[in-house]
Amino acid sequence: MAGLQELRFPEEKPLLRGQDATELENSDTFLSAVDTDWKEHDIETPYGLLHVVIRGSPKGNRPAILTYHDVGLNHKLCFNTFFNFEDMQEITKHFVVCHVDAPGQQVGASQFPQGYQFPSMEQLAAMLPSVVQHFGFKYVIGIGVGAGAYVLAKFALIFPDLVEGLVLINIDPNGKGWIDWAATKLSSLTSTLPDTVLSHLFRQEELVSNTELVQSYRQQIGNVVNQANLQLFWNMYNSRRDLDINRPGTVPNAKTLRCPVMLVVGDNAPAEEGVVECNSKLDPTTTTFLKMADSGGLPQVTQPGKLTEAFKYFLQGMGYIAYLKDRRLSGGAVPSASMTRLARSRTSSLTSASSVDGSRPQACTHSESSEGLGQVNHTMEVSC
Repeated sequence: MAGLQELRFPEEKPLLRGQDATELENSDTFLSAVDTDWKEHDIETPYGLLHVVIRGSPKGNRPAILTYHDVGLNHKLCFNTFFNFEDMQEITKHFVVCHVDAPGQQVGASQFPQGYQFPSMEQLAAMLPSVVQHFGFKYVIGIGVGAGAYVLAKFALIFPDLVEGLVLINIDPNGKGWIDWAATKLSSLTSTLPDTVLSHLFRQEELVSNTELVQSYRQQIGNVVNQANLQLFWNMYNSRRDLDINRPGTVPNAKTLRCPVMLVVGDNAPAEEGVVECNSKLDPTTTTFLKMADSGGLPQVTQPGKLTEAFKYFLQGMGYIAYLKDRRLSGGAVPSASMTRLARSRTSSLTSASSVDGSRPQACTHSESSEGLGQVNHTMEVSC
């Protein structure tokens, strides 16, 4: 396909059978954060309280990194491995980071009372402006997985001015049809809730071959997340509507995501077809499609190094250039611990750097090839 660019990342060994399984099984190791700078907040929204944890404070015009986890997980189970990765910490220490837990999914959450109406997926998205306003964020770069990716995409459609970029992992833009609904209903009658959720997170091949990882998540999903609350979230996610996006020019008044988007999926993930379809509905000039080898259904857990590398390129395309210490380099010192912001238009050179707190740049995705660094590329489909 013309216009596709290929990026190659240094090989990172995936989390396979027998590798680091004891670390995952130890909930203290799996759930704890590396540092103690995280602060917990319960924020009032139009549809109830949201539990969030935040590190840092807004820095000038720089966006916050805001995450939303998948169904069956919470921010710790979904993102700790990724955000605790050393190279990712080099990036995120230059941003305020805000993890959002869906209602009732955080560790130690109380069970909702009988008759509680869990927010719809649209209402979950409509809760996020309260978080942005509470902390004084000007805009955010969202990282979402599965159900969380759907929520963040809906958020960007409703409140485009609050979103500067999105990393959407395992997103399925389609609502459930009658056949899907019947299959889910039958599964709920014959399987435990953790096992039903696992089939959403992992394909059958991975459920069989990656038993240590799967068993670890089965244990955490069953013990850490309140099961009654999880059932409500699961039911609502499976009642979602189509995301209602179309590639510009394909239908009159097409509605799509206006910000740069990086779509991510593992090569053996249940969400693969959904992510491919989502890619076909987005603007190819601002979309990157990353298909990760040897990563399965949870690339942020099994391949944090590759995902960190891709995220760094994504930030560079939006005008945030990271000079990071590369642990693989054996040469001299490499500039580290600095993040330079580029204030530029879509056609200006990447050499016109301004201060970190300069005016907000026009967000766009650039080719990583050495030719024409200032040119906007088309959809980048990347296998790594």
